[in-house]
Amino acid sequence: MIPRYSRPEMVAIWSPETKFRIWFEIEAHACDALAELGVIPAEAARTIWEKGGAAEFDVARIDEIERETKHDVIAFLTHLAEIVGPDARFVHQGMTSSDVLDTTLSVQLARASDILLADLDALLAALKKRAHEHRDTVTIGRSHGIHAEPTTFGVKLAQAYAEFARCRHRLENARAEIATCAISGAVGTFANIDPRVEAHVAEKLGLAVEPVSTQVIPRDRHAMYFATLGVIASSVERLATEIRHLQRTEVLEAEEYFSPGQKGSSAMPHKRNPVLTENLTGLARLVRGMVTPALENVALWHERDISHSSVERMIGPDATVTLDFALARLTGVIEKLVVYPDNMQRNLDRFRGLVHSQRVLLALTQAGVSREDAYRLVQRNAMKVWEQGADFLEELLADKEVRAALPEAEIREKFDLGYHTRHVDTIFERVFGQS
Repeated sequence: MIPRYSRPEMVAIWSPETKFRIWFEIEAHACDALAELGVIPAEAARTIWEKGGAAEFDVARIDEIERETKHDVIAFLTHLAEIVGPDARFVHQGMTSSDVLDTTLSVQLARASDILLADLDALLAALKKRAHEHRDTVTIGRSHGIHAEPTTFGVKLAQAYAEFARCRHRLENARAEIATCAISGAVGTFANIDPRVEAHVAEKLGLAVEPVSTQVIPRDRHAMYFATLGVIASSVERLATEIRHLQRTEVLEAEEYFSPGQKGSSAMPHKRNPVLTENLTGLARLVRGMVTPALENVALWHERDISHSSVERMIGPDATVTLDFALARLTGVIEKLVVYPDNMQRNLDRFRGLVHSQRVLLALTQAGVSREDAYRLVQRNAMKVWEQGADFLEELLADKEVRAALPEAEIREKFDLGYHTRHVDTIFERVFGQS
């Protein structure tokens, strides 16, 4: 997590100050429940809230205590006792460190999810706007990087919209799955704390109760969460890669906005490089790289160990902060993307009608020619375009075998671009609904 690829709101979720505040709230809510159950004095619970709630926890002091105790939760509780006084003896009654740590991580990941969901909403809005703007902007579709058949640039963006809408749905589910609370004590049996305490804390923090916590919240939840972030990152990279390809000099159908005063190269003043989408490609790799450690955290020893702890201290902040930055950057790229319809048409026409080969193939089969012979006839003329720069329509009209099956008017009709875009409205209605 470095400032260059971070945004303040997401970073704040993972700050020591935020973490210790959540720790305190978990402990204080638990004290409220214990007081209601008659386990601790009600006055003690009020004192804990009054003194701890008004305090600014001293991160340096907690770190100092931890250097001696070698235990972060004990260090915090010792510092809290310095603030609260004698009533601090009622804090952490029947609880274990994992109750605090795991529940806090749930809160942090849920809050991070809310930011990421807002990021996705902004990206979806940008994609929808630009998709409608270029709904009818005809461009060439490519398979294997080679010209295939015509589509529209709006359809390309509609596909991205649908993909990120699925990402949003997955993240909603991942948020719900990760947002659980565990206040069950050693090995998760509630031997020294009433399950009603857990239910109270969960309600106050907006979490669900973990059905079986075994002292830790099961890490399959976390694995699914980080896997979801990895899938979103892959979708970021897919769209970023599309833009990078479209910005290549030989293509130049779209490019990142190049602001006044921007420099593309220290050596070549003419350069306008796709630096933002290249950056997004790299950031996506980082987020995906955190998925495998999360998967490996699932297999803990017996009721608990802490082999997952060091991993999560890193991937929790890094994955969410990086993805937050990436989604915001991608939204900016889409909002300011420069599109060149004339270049799209020029590229579409570059191979002089070759993109209509399938329509001619189908017309020949419908005219009674076998598929094998029809393919041979169309490919024979198509290769002249590839190898000699010929005009595909002219070659077909001059081919006696083709003309024996199809009249000139029908051949010419197969070169109508509108044929390829006649179902764009249907696609848009499926993606965006009635508009």
